[in-house]
Amino acid sequence: MDVDDPLLRILACPLDKGPLTLLSEQNILYNPRLQLSYPVVDGIPQLLPSSGSRVTEDDHAKYLRTAAE
Repeated sequence: MDVDDPLLRILACPLDKGPLTLLSEQNILYNPRLQLSYPVVDGIPQLLPSSGSRVTEDDHAKYLRTAAE
């Protein structure tokens, strides 16, 4: 999955229906509102609610910094 992928404009978190941020280095889609990450496997986002993983406060801060760059 690429940052310029048009699919990113329509993807949403399955829980709060809000936008997701692609963090390509970590190969995840991130929801900063709920602090959940969803894996991207072989270019395919895994967006089932059960696929979301809660991130630590440290990872949350790191992901926010990465997204701002």
